[in-house]
Amino acid sequence: MAAGILSGPGHKFRLCGLKPHQPMLFPAKDSVAWSRKTVSNGSKTHCMKTWNPINNKKFETLSYLPPLSDDSIAKEIDYMLKKGWIPCLEFDEVGYVFRKNSQIPGYYDGRYWTLWKLPMFGCNDASQVLNEIHECKKTYPNAYIPLLGI
Repeated sequence: MAAGILSGPGHKFRLCGLKPHQPMLFPAKDSVAWSRKTVSNGSKTHCMKTWNPINNKKFETLSYLPPLSDDSIAKEIDYMLKKGWIPCLEFDEVGYVFRKNSQIPGYYDGRYWTLWKLPMFGCNDASQVLNEIHECKKTYPNAYIPLLGI
């Protein structure tokens, strides 16, 4: 679609189909529109907390949460099942990514966790997943056990 040029009375060579040009390049600083476009670096935000990176291992995405109760975990599992996701458990004694054998790029040692049994295909109840979590805790008491929805 091409834009045409109008040159009749009342038109000053504007393009049709495009926004007309603004008479001012920058709006006045006292206008409401200008105050909405100002940049904020969050200096007025007092409720934010940063993660301490010194001697503090980074875990998975929601690792800042406190340990969840069985009821809280059951609600998370119910959410997964409603979305059609398949619950899956992993475990490892070390809860963070590490490199044991090599530091070269493309070497994936220490990035994957061990799968606890198979993904729970056909699972339709949170109690089934909670039983597997308790069994994994009993077998590996010091392990980190993330619950995934695949």
